[in-house]
Amino acid sequence: MPNSSPSPVVVIAPDSFKGSLSAEEVAQAVAAGIQRARPDASVRICPMADGGEGTLDAMLTSGGERRTLSVRGAAGPTRAALTGLLADGSAIIETAEIVGITDPVGMAVPVEARSTRGMGEAIRAFLDAGVRRFFVALGGSSTNDGGAGLLTGLGLQLFDAQGNALEGTPEQLARVARVDASLLDARLADTQFVGMSDVDNPLTGEHGATAIFGPQKGVKPEQVAPIDAALARFADLLEAALGHSARDLPGAGAAGGLGFALHMLGAQFEPGAETVARQIGLDAALAGADWLITGEGRSDVQTLHGKAPFIACAHARAAGVPATLLSGAVDPAALPRLAEHFSGCFSPAPGPITLDVAIRDAARLLANEAEQLTRLKYGVR
Repeated sequence: MPNSSPSPVVVIAPDSFKGSLSAEEVAQAVAAGIQRARPDASVRICPMADGGEGTLDAMLTSGGERRTLSVRGAAGPTRAALTGLLADGSAIIETAEIVGITDPVGMAVPVEARSTRGMGEAIRAFLDAGVRRFFVALGGSSTNDGGAGLLTGLGLQLFDAQGNALEGTPEQLARVARVDASLLDARLADTQFVGMSDVDNPLTGEHGATAIFGPQKGVKPEQVAPIDAALARFADLLEAALGHSARDLPGAGAAGGLGFALHMLGAQFEPGAETVARQIGLDAALAGADWLITGEGRSDVQTLHGKAPFIACAHARAAGVPATLLSGAVDPAALPRLAEHFSGCFSPAPGPITLDVAIRDAARLLANEAEQLTRLKYGVR
């Protein structure tokens, strides 16, 4: 029978389902399900990200253009990397796009030989184009060079005890004896950087980049101490050359120490999802809404540490809008913690299915679940 209640206003603000659907595709599938149950619903789509893969796409939702740059990948060979120029003239550079852990070419060489030089090359290309404000999404890196590569791409010079020039890779940082910052690009002095990360680790030590994140990039247990020592040596010399310290600042350990390099360039840091929420106008979308649906590929207790669904939920709650979590999978052990924030936590899987099937049919499963949730929410028969 027809529904006579006021037309609902629903904000859909998911992260991507990695390996399956982009955040935009997730949102469109959820919207399709909602409108099957309530064709009169006003749906506001706000794709989210938290500083990892997909951040570039999310940031460009509100306007701007993609730029393809030819820069060095983590392993050395040049690659075509997608970047973005936002409508306000700022650049968005996604670490995962240039030195990402999903890049088989970069991952084919040992972690001690990988460099972030391509990140510096991308920044320099935008500097040449007149850009003076950068958003750097720090998630998903394959590198662990303390940002030395990024800085050499911007003019920093590294030398060993014999005066030989060095690359900014972990294996060569162990030999660095002198840092020359005199040729660092002078335009950096009037350039602003925003580091997008939910990581607050320092550069070195037991909670630093190498000890905590190195193993997932290929750092072997016996390499942790020597690579960490190499980063500490580089930090000693760089901090002395630039006259300030940053290794212990929150976020210095993000992206294998890329955060440290950005801190040394005066960057401000904030959770990536907060940056995205502001850029896409999430608060404006929530005005007058009566429901938010968010989600990600898999939700667990880590979701509550600055991930996109948690940030979307926090903004919704501040606006007095209930938030529902609809993720590819939800860790049952995390439900008590998640339920403190979300008005219901759901997965679209109709029963036991394989991962391959879940990935293949994600859009259909999401639409079906969103339809049933909408019927429940609005009493549709």
